[in-house]
Amino acid sequence: MKKSTILIATLFSVALPLTSFAAMDHSDHGSMDMGHGGHGMMEMGDVAHQEVVDGVKATFKVINMKEHMKGMEMPKGMKETHHLAAEFQDAKSGKALTVGEVKAKVQGTDKVEQTKELMGMQGHFGADFDLSKKGKYSVICKFLLKDGKVRNAKFWYTAK
Repeated sequence: MKKSTILIATLFSVALPLTSFAAMDHSDHGSMDMGHGGHGMMEMGDVAHQEVVDGVKATFKVINMKEHMKGMEMPKGMKETHHLAAEFQDAKSGKALTVGEVKAKVQGTDKVEQTKELMGMQGHFGADFDLSKKGKYSVICKFLLKDGKVRNAKFWYTAK
């Protein structure tokens, strides 16, 4: 009896955090703390591209993850080298637009395409890409924000 009580208590202590994680609502792509020591990714790196598309100011940064994580060990087997961060604001009010769906396609001079959903995190949308080969990359971003309009932004990024 004592063993089964301990076993049940152990199962509940393991299962409770898992069920609360599963119950998290990811549908609104709200802010997610990625544990970067209080530094949001949009605070890092330089602006790679910025434009106003149909009333939305889109700001893109391409952040070298090795530089961003100096002094920390990169996860083993991770081939992605750069973080693409996209931030959207209402062009008139400056209000952050953090709800929506964002997808980016990145293609290098070798014609290899990488297409990924950008996840909502800390006030921006982001995903990691492999930009390990030096040269020019085409970046095409498609975003559908809360107003229901699909917008596109295109730019070039040179990996050094």
